[in-house]
Amino acid sequence: MIQTVITPAAGKRLIARALVKHAAIRRALESGTVVIVAGTTNGYVAEELLQECGKRDGFSRKGFFRGITLPPGAKTADSGRLSSEGGFPGDVVIRKGEWLKGKNIYDVIDELEQGDVILKGANAVDPAGGAGVLVGHPAGGTIVAALQAVVGRRVRLILPVGLEKRVSTGLKEIAARLNAPGASGARMLPVPGEVVTELEAVGILTGARAELVAAGGVGGAEGAVWLAISGTAEQEECARGILAELGGEPMFGME
Repeated sequence: MIQTVITPAAGKRLIARALVKHAAIRRALESGTVVIVAGTTNGYVAEELLQECGKRDGFSRKGFFRGITLPPGAKTADSGRLSSEGGFPGDVVIRKGEWLKGKNIYDVIDELEQGDVILKGANAVDPAGGAGVLVGHPAGGTIVAALQAVVGRRVRLILPVGLEKRVSTGLKEIAARLNAPGASGARMLPVPGEVVTELEAVGILTGARAELVAAGGVGGAEGAVWLAISGTAEQEECARGILAELGGEPMFGME
């Protein structure tokens, strides 16, 4: 067994690299459509998938999000957006290996079909491994748009989300509280889909089993998670190599 500390930024990169190896995503990149809904984790996912397609030139993670959580006192709109979001680049849509620049989920949602993939970030992971999305838009935002295709046409929904977003209560209970008439602030939508955290990412990339055993830190390790990784000698050595590459991942920046 090996133990390692993974910062939130390194976790985002780890998840993104694992998704490049995800069988359903690879099939959709080749013969279908992949929609990467803008978000902080999905900025890393977009970088890695566009790199895989040889199309990364022209993409920047700067501004690649809609709602965002900032420290108390930072100004955001009620919807969670930045007050100055004039530079929003839109989502990333890849069809048969080609980046359809300028397109977003709303442009293609009616065209998606079984075999296509939507990647949408989340804001909470509960003890059962379910994911939830905070909703600020009065019409439900991108997650409600995505669910039209997921439920209506069996489009695959994958939810990349870091373990720093874990919660201690079941999402149904949280949603009932946040969505109750008379409550204020963001709403919560528990979402059906395949959740990919750092734990699943380690499994995809190495075949080893990862467990969350501790968390937290200071001096740039705020939100970090401590993982114990168990597998064969070969799997653990593979994990060491991957984690060594991630050690220099810089903190997420707004610039």
